[in-house]
Amino acid sequence: MTRFPLAALALSGLLLAAACENMTPEQRTVAGAAGGAAAGLITAEALDADDDWRLIAGLAGAAAGVMVAQNATTDRCAYARGDGTYYYAPCP
Repeated sequence: MTRFPLAALALSGLLLAAACENMTPEQRTVAGAAGGAAAGLITAEALDADDDWRLIAGLAGAAAGVMVAQNATTDRCAYARGDGTYYYAPCP
């Protein structure tokens, strides 16, 4: 990739983050899912993945986007204890 597409992608991400400031939690979740799915598909395209991996990357990106959006809404993060269980605390 050249520098221009990377700069455009970074700038669009900053603009989208600023636009999410006054959204409801439901709108934030939908935006997180859409943004995560797009990031997963862009990554799969950059790696020249086949259709199956593109689907998996899109679904994984959507799931990650939803988790980030919900954590940003509640300001609480899940932390692993190391024994397979988790606890919730304020995000750093």
